Amino acid sequence: MHDPRARMWAEACELLEQAERLQRQFFRPAGEALRPAWEPPVDVFETEEELWISVALPGVEPEDVRIVIQDRTLTVVGQRRLPVESRAGVIHRVEIPHGRFERRIVLPVGRYELHRRDLSNGCLTLSLRKLS
Repeated sequence: MHDPRARMWAEACELLEQAERLQRQFFRPAGEALRPAWEPPVDVFETEEELWISVALPGVEPEDVRIVIQDRTLTVVGQRRLPVESRAGVIHRVEIPHGRFERRIVLPVGRYELHRRDLSNGCLTLSLRKLS
């Protein structure tokens, strides 16, 4: 049988870790508010005509994403907001990142233009057409 004191201690330590993560996330000095809180994972594929880039953005609304291509760098910037329902209840676990995100991807040598953009099923898919 497990010692209830050990279980309670483990739960208390887990709650303290969660509180520290939330404090680091929400109580930043004003200058740090513009820095991204997380960086989404990406996949990059190349064909003869274009680059395909997939960015994992679970729970992010299309209007909360901005895409910039400058020189050889593609930047995806935005924000994932916590669901309104979660603010009214007790948070038991927060593992999916939220807050401001930014991902910079250095593109292969060449010139590109954004051809297609689709955000569905938690994944942003970009098609960059190669220019001659």
